[in-house]
Amino acid sequence: MKKWFVSAISLSLTAALAVGCTSSTPPAASTGSDGKPAPAPQGKTTFSISIRSGNVGYAENSPDINQDKWVKKMEELSNTDLDIRILPAKDFDQKMIQLMATGDIPDVVQVGDGLNNLQLAGSVQAGVFLPLNDLLEKYGQNLLKKIPKEAWARETDASGKIYAIPEWLSNPSRRATWIRADLLEKTGLPEPKTVDDYLNVMRAFKKLGVENPYMGREDFVYSDVFFGAYGIYSQFFMKQGDQIVPQFFNVEGMQKAIQTYKTMVDEGLIGKEFVTTNPTKFRTDIVAGKAGIWNMNANLLMQWDQQLRDSVPTGKMKLIPSPVGPDGKGGNRLYGSVTRAYFINKNTKDPAGIIKFFDWMVGDEAEKFFTFGVKGENYTEDNGKINYKMPANAKESDEETFRQILLWFVQDTTYNKGVLNLTPEGQNLIKTYDTMLAKEGIDGIQFDPQLPSLVKIPDIAPTFDKFPPVLLTHIFKMVYGKEPISDYPKVLEEWKQKGGDQVIKEATERYNKKDGVIMPRK
Repeated sequence: MKKWFVSAISLSLTAALAVGCTSSTPPAASTGSDGKPAPAPQGKTTFSISIRSGNVGYAENSPDINQDKWVKKMEELSNTDLDIRILPAKDFDQKMIQLMATGDIPDVVQVGDGLNNLQLAGSVQAGVFLPLNDLLEKYGQNLLKKIPKEAWARETDASGKIYAIPEWLSNPSRRATWIRADLLEKTGLPEPKTVDDYLNVMRAFKKLGVENPYMGREDFVYSDVFFGAYGIYSQFFMKQGDQIVPQFFNVEGMQKAIQTYKTMVDEGLIGKEFVTTNPTKFRTDIVAGKAGIWNMNANLLMQWDQQLRDSVPTGKMKLIPSPVGPDGKGGNRLYGSVTRAYFINKNTKDPAGIIKFFDWMVGDEAEKFFTFGVKGENYTEDNGKINYKMPANAKESDEETFRQILLWFVQDTTYNKGVLNLTPEGQNLIKTYDTMLAKEGIDGIQFDPQLPSLVKIPDIAPTFDKFPPVLLTHIFKMVYGKEPISDYPKVLEEWKQKGGDQVIKEATERYNKKDGVIMPRK
């Protein structure tokens, strides 16, 4: 097995990158002599933008995304000319670091979550991006009205400057546990509920010859739901005595979760190479019918289910309650109010035009285009009723995902209500959000802005869905039997010695002062 203890990427370049972000090119004027935003020039708005591929094959396999028909139509409707730069999902973090280090930064940069994301590597503080308050006030009134206040707050610094336009999430239960319902029916077993139930279903799937009874992914990304069963996720904090500590200080829970994954590896219920399985292989194996249970964003259910049936005509995907631990609680991590955010380079020539573009994106014309496509080609209207041509195969479904999710930069990304309301299957998915997913999910204490020590010391810093590198290395060794699970308390001591003690001190002080504390929603 190759690189069996591969961990989260190192962000040790953070300090250097903040310097590397500064361009020697003088910034283009974005304000007039009165200090107000300069008026937008006439004609098309031309700008470059970097975005994550989102593991969407249609985007990753395109020979030239800028010549794509959907991109061209979007440009026509919005009076823009974009230079889209796709960063592959499988190495997005590395590509972002390279982007910031080289200083070859596009006019617009897409980042997960936003202002406090470590992918930015100090570039906001280094003055690389433009404050947007005045521009939004003049050219972005639809954005200001449509996007929730809590989402804007995530992109606003302590001085009140807004640095990014957020894509928002109205329902924090975005991820779900998926199962091959057709395979479960073959086993004769009921839907699993507890961790032990899940292990038994996986064992039954293995007897059926399923290659990956549970489909894992590198660094436990979209594969950490069994930590959730014990109330533990990497980026959340909790109260322990009179201190505020990370949830991974729940020693008993961590040991039980690690033992669960070790059992899965020992019994062949998860691929031994899962620690190096990138997002592309993860999705490819699932839609090829090689997986029994996995975790993914719930809004992709109908697209992935359609793609599965190209490989397995009788295949059927279903969302089920996530595994629960001894306290009867469980679920995937709850998201914040922002999924993606867009920063504007201070050197861009037309910041006003870019704001106008994003402002168009939350309007009625854009919503109809991204949801249904082109009238007469993808849908017709009869007395106001939409007759939409649903995807008929995996290729068409992947193309729909590109238009509805990846290309629609700013929207409520919980799910596409317009399309889901057209079919019983879609209406059932909405019901699943409102019932099953609304009842599960793990949250915890968070801090905004981030704790200084976590920014300064990457080795001890968790990201949104990865444990700190120093922990992750030991966890993998324990899962593969290279270290005893009973040694986990020693791992916490190592984390503390490398700077974790200071993290706990900062977290406790901030919590007691109620300084930038985000309390759990559940």
